[in-house]
Amino acid sequence: MSTACDIESTQTKPEQDGCASIAVENLRKAFGSHNVLNGISLSVSRGETLAVLGRSGTGKSVLLRIIIGLEIPDSGSVCIHGQNIAGLALDRMSEIRKKMGFLFQHAALYDSLTVAGNVAFPLEHHRKDMSGPERRDRVKQLLAEVGMEGGLDKMPSDISGGMQKRVGLARALALDPEILLLDEPTAGLDPISSREINELILNLQREHQMASIVVTHDLHSARTIANRLALLHQGNVVIEGSFEDLRRSDIVFVKEFLKQS
Repeated sequence: MSTACDIESTQTKPEQDGCASIAVENLRKAFGSHNVLNGISLSVSRGETLAVLGRSGTGKSVLLRIIIGLEIPDSGSVCIHGQNIAGLALDRMSEIRKKMGFLFQHAALYDSLTVAGNVAFPLEHHRKDMSGPERRDRVKQLLAEVGMEGGLDKMPSDISGGMQKRVGLARALALDPEILLLDEPTAGLDPISSREINELILNLQREHQMASIVVTHDLHSARTIANRLALLHQGNVVIEGSFEDLRRSDIVFVKEFLKQS
């Protein structure tokens, strides 16, 4: 039987030829009697950003956790660069994860480490070939890229939520990933900080040309940073396309979502 690794999803049209960087097909996940994902299919190619929208509890974050291998789907497939990750051995999955940067909703910085220590963490664990000075230079470069070069020695508790998100992005980029997954990057931020994070994500995407999925309830952010938007409702992709496609839609739920967002 064909999987997302073999054929292009009927819901999406990746911009580039060949296998999509991320290909999800007919993905299903339930917790008890609650169906969270009800057979969704999505794909993202290098240089694309897909924003996954929806109300709270619609499975957006679960989708990201499945893609990164932290949750196991009930059925369906997830392929990363053509490799189906279902049932992969831990060491092989770890190798794939090295090519994936993940920004958690609340940045998830280690409280006991400085800003520099947080960014250095993946380098220390996965780049044993780097010397101490090389790691320090890489950390400085990453923090400069996100506008945090002056905060190396600060603790997470000493910086704002927006700054923590910047540090989280720097850490997500530490291993030079080909895929970037962002979980509610502007959640809990004031409008100015949200705009700064959106601009930062756009700049990083232009610079690195990663395949990105952004999970968010923030329609303005999604419209700003994404090439395509997918709206989830009751475990299904209700509509996928540009913001204008959503705006022109006659689907009742789409109209309601746009009105309330």
